[in-house]
Amino acid sequence: MKPHVSRRTALKGLGTVVALPWLESLASAAAPVAAPVGTGTQAAGSAVIRRAAFLYMPNGVNMQYWVPKEEGKLGTLPEILQPLEPFKDHLNVLTNLALDKAKPNGDGPGDHARAMSAFLTGRQPRKTYGADIRVGTSADQHIAAAVGDHTRFSSLELGIERGQQAGNCDSGYSCAYSSNLSWRSESTPNAKEVDPKLVFDRLFGGYDSKEQSEARAKRDLYNKSILDFVSEDTKALGSRLGQGDQRKLDEYLTAVREIEQRIEKMRRAAVDRKPIPKPNVPEPAGIPSKDVAEHIRLMCDMMVLAFQTDLTRVVTLPFANDGSNRPYPFIGVPEGHHDLSHHGRDSKKLEKIKKINTFYATQLAYLLGKMKAVKEANGSTLLDNVMLVYGSGIGDGDRHNHDDLPILFMGKGGGSVEAGRHLKYPKDTPLMNLYLSIFDRMGAPVERFGDSTGRLKI
Repeated sequence: MKPHVSRRTALKGLGTVVALPWLESLASAAAPVAAPVGTGTQAAGSAVIRRAAFLYMPNGVNMQYWVPKEEGKLGTLPEILQPLEPFKDHLNVLTNLALDKAKPNGDGPGDHARAMSAFLTGRQPRKTYGADIRVGTSADQHIAAAVGDHTRFSSLELGIERGQQAGNCDSGYSCAYSSNLSWRSESTPNAKEVDPKLVFDRLFGGYDSKEQSEARAKRDLYNKSILDFVSEDTKALGSRLGQGDQRKLDEYLTAVREIEQRIEKMRRAAVDRKPIPKPNVPEPAGIPSKDVAEHIRLMCDMMVLAFQTDLTRVVTLPFANDGSNRPYPFIGVPEGHHDLSHHGRDSKKLEKIKKINTFYATQLAYLLGKMKAVKEANGSTLLDNVMLVYGSGIGDGDRHNHDDLPILFMGKGGGSVEAGRHLKYPKDTPLMNLYLSIFDRMGAPVERFGDSTGRLKI
């Protein structure tokens, strides 16, 4: 772990480092101005900092209710995307993008494993369920290699559903392929963290592991907040801030405390549950598997905190592993997601797939709302400065197709992206072309990535 918290001030205490958001009172008068819009630069210390996030949904969508009727400026959004209506001016719907390396290409069945592992790599995974897995470095890690030195964490890998790193999960493909979105190298996946408490502790833990353990033990024993450990620094900082920044600091610390309390509530609920014993498979304490919506929202909140405080500039978050058969009884879908995705054009199954897709879009809207509420330099918001890709490596779950994928691009990339449009590209345009355009804006340009053929105009 790098002993560095970017250019922003942090509150420190025993085993605790609470990084702060951008505060005008603390900004240096000599700080460089933001790079001109469209330059594609990402200079450390610039007033506008761009971030990239990649979110994944499994098993495709009910495309009939996903694709806008008209190209160009977005009108009324399709039913699945209706939850995103308040953020339409930060939304681009991209159609006709394809993931060729998720296709069989001679390797036979295994579309779910290929879809997720190729989504950020653009590489064909080696068909194996042994130790000789191989696919490629993912887009998030390409960005992290270029800008990760500016932040405490070069990247953050979050998740909702646990996955195995070995074993045969999809027609001869290793479970690692269908469980991991981020790949550090062609043979090394970045395992996602699915426990909100562990993510929270990581974001706000100090640099000394012994002090971290001591602080964590005190918090658990005396029911303390991490904010109790930085109270002296908080008081000292308050005297240096203007009225507006003081209010902003209070709102931020209140948000941190609220998330901390929600995590504790979920942890206690998980401990109190008494599930039917499963031999050799203990249920992880603190993971709110009974409340999927709250689990997703907590992870979204911590993504926002990490971006807001410049702890990282790159995050990945799959809502579930590809091929996931999780049921969603709380929205009227008691059947498994994967089973339903093989709908055979059955109208009742398609309706339930639409419900799941809409549920995901609702959680996405929650994230966008949180980002839009974060005020940053030059009158911008976090949502103005982020580039967020959301989609699936499968189009229709029944056909297992990997062309005309459901892909959304959200945010304005620090003013470098025009949003509010449905952009229809030539058939089978590589998804990797989108990532080349994101790389440019993140200060990590490269001429080729995966199976790219050129930069996508966004």
